[in-house]
Amino acid sequence: MGRLKTIARRTFLIGSAAVIGGVAFGVYTYRKPVKNPLEEGLAQGEAALTPYVKIDADGITLITPRAEVGQGAYMVQAALIAEELDVRLDQITADPGVPSAAYYNGTVAAEGFPLAATDDRLIARTGRGAADVAGKLLGLQLTGGSSTVPDAFEKLRVAGAVARATLLRAASEETGIPVDQLSTKDGAVVLPDGGTLAYTALATQAAGIETVQDVALKDPSEWRYIGKDMQRIDIVAKSTGTQEYGIDLQMDGMLHATVKCNPRMGGEMVSYDATEAETMSGVKRVVPITGGVGVLADNTWRAFQAAEAVTFEWGEAPYPSDDAAMWDQVAASFTADRQDSQFRDDGDVEAMEVAVEAEYRIPYLAHAPLEPMTATVLLDGGRLDIWTGTQIPRFMQVNAAKLAGLDAAQVHVHVLVSGGSFGRRLEDDYVLQAVELAMAEPGVPIKLTWSREEDMSHDFPRPLQMARARGAVSGGQVTGFDLGIAAPSVAASQLGRLGQPAMGPDVAIVAGAWDQPYTIPDYRVTGYRVPPMVPVSSWRSVGASGNGFLHEGFLDEVIHAAGADPLEERLRLCWHEPSRRVLEAVGEMSNWGEALPGGRGRGVAFTLSFGVPTAEVVEVTATDRGIRLDKVYVACEVGRVIDPVNFDNQVKGGVIWGLGHAMMSELTYSDGMAEQTNYDGYPGIRMYQTPEIEVRALETDALRGIGEPSVPPAAPALANAIFAATGQRIRELPLNKSVDFV
Repeated sequence: MGRLKTIARRTFLIGSAAVIGGVAFGVYTYRKPVKNPLEEGLAQGEAALTPYVKIDADGITLITPRAEVGQGAYMVQAALIAEELDVRLDQITADPGVPSAAYYNGTVAAEGFPLAATDDRLIARTGRGAADVAGKLLGLQLTGGSSTVPDAFEKLRVAGAVARATLLRAASEETGIPVDQLSTKDGAVVLPDGGTLAYTALATQAAGIETVQDVALKDPSEWRYIGKDMQRIDIVAKSTGTQEYGIDLQMDGMLHATVKCNPRMGGEMVSYDATEAETMSGVKRVVPITGGVGVLADNTWRAFQAAEAVTFEWGEAPYPSDDAAMWDQVAASFTADRQDSQFRDDGDVEAMEVAVEAEYRIPYLAHAPLEPMTATVLLDGGRLDIWTGTQIPRFMQVNAAKLAGLDAAQVHVHVLVSGGSFGRRLEDDYVLQAVELAMAEPGVPIKLTWSREEDMSHDFPRPLQMARARGAVSGGQVTGFDLGIAAPSVAASQLGRLGQPAMGPDVAIVAGAWDQPYTIPDYRVTGYRVPPMVPVSSWRSVGASGNGFLHEGFLDEVIHAAGADPLEERLRLCWHEPSRRVLEAVGEMSNWGEALPGGRGRGVAFTLSFGVPTAEVVEVTATDRGIRLDKVYVACEVGRVIDPVNFDNQVKGGVIWGLGHAMMSELTYSDGMAEQTNYDGYPGIRMYQTPEIEVRALETDALRGIGEPSVPPAAPALANAIFAATGQRIRELPLNKSVDFV
């Protein structure tokens, strides 16, 4: 069969076409098969059996379109496909693929809807179905929101099963043996006589037949990967320092670049003088770009040095210039005209008899991934190529095309492994700067690398937040809880930069607070939108990252005022069985109720975020030199663990991330500029401070992701433990403003 006919027939409907909850709109468009992006440019003998599986005589390539930012995304995606394709992981190559609507994320969009994970009513199911529809119709290819596993679990296994069934049919046509007499093992079709036909040898035959879409997935009893300890496919490279990240890319004739922009985010560049910089060794030229300049040189260090030699007159910040003025703006936002949401309003909070009141604060936080922002761009002959680590390849493709005056089809994004993100690579500002520089030097590859100072100064941080709370108690129980949270909108800020509208309330302002599964007679959570100040963005666990501290810190106060036990009262209040199970599990793990020696304290916190109920207990000792973290216990309900080793690492990493930032990290502003510009001013937790962490997974509920849910309870569990050990209630982060850590 000719190649043109092969390409024309290569289509595949990703995942289930069922419309959840009875959504009836757009059904025809939603059910239409998505074009397989692997069809374009197929060579003779290559078979693109689904958008996720490509086979030729040289090997098997599995497409893993969710970004690898250190969380093991490539591994888990490859394992899900390999499970049904019946190949060994050492037989495959993982490739992120090209930006394509075929790789849409139908799960992440639901995080923007005011849908509690515990809500199983028809309206909630309909809303989640609508989110999947929107994800497909918009071609929403995005990595984030702990959505990789829940979004991929079915669709990638189906892709592997379809490819395997098609290869079986190809083997049947080649040998004349009925399909039901054939089987597969380790990347080969097994014949009745024990002989084998490698998948790679069947590629040409498979390319000429229709894909088999009527497939059955394996029974869990047959799984060889899912639920088993796996060695990550990148472990050798990452352990030996041979893993190539975006910052490692080299090309012939490349110019190295850096930028220097107004450290007051969004401020103008009034003027600059590059006279000295342009005479420095290795410097090719200094190019004005939006908000600053770019320096092109023969290596990165020389570009850095020249950028420092440029003098500037910067415009003022388009927001309050210092922390005091910003906090004043936040404090002034608890008003009716700035109310953004009130998704939780049970009973009669106004009538409750208030027993305790408090104000809580959390600061701006930087993403600060180890690999700074970097991208390589080549504009040549009407074609724009971009090599970078990114979580938003399709948004980047569209925005780069607009900037360069091209069609999106002329922009080719090559997604590379990232050296960390924590949400920072959900932005494309650094890539657009590289495109501006490439437009000034067409035909020459331009590798842009930010200095750490530029990276910290131009981060879009997690927003600062303030909570005002009131609680009521009666008969030794919590009876009232009123929490107001004021924060700038992440959705409006971030989506605005991507050229997308942010409609309705911003769920992130109250996420991890309004949707907690507690039954309190008078229970209200209100979100207030602070006017835009420093541009903000998604940070690991987004709104829940701070709201866990605000909600669980104050709930602990109210429980204490009631004279109740912190764990037992949470269990009494909790109506959601999976959430009760994690609270019970963490209590069992930590021997809750067992007396600790003098000077030691134990704190508990619970947060349901990204659909994952997570409970944590932190144990500390108050020493003469400060607080020592002794041990952390974590219990999570994730429905199913794909890889126990990676699961354990993800949970522990989230705990360490949450603890370290709670202990000592903040981003402050003076004269409109970030005061912390490198790691010496923005410390993280040290190895000697890191406690032992014990993790338990519960697997009885719906399948969820685990990249973020262990972050939100960490800060409140630590603060509650400090209170138990010292009697000091801390209501502001970082905690080292109030106590020392050893």
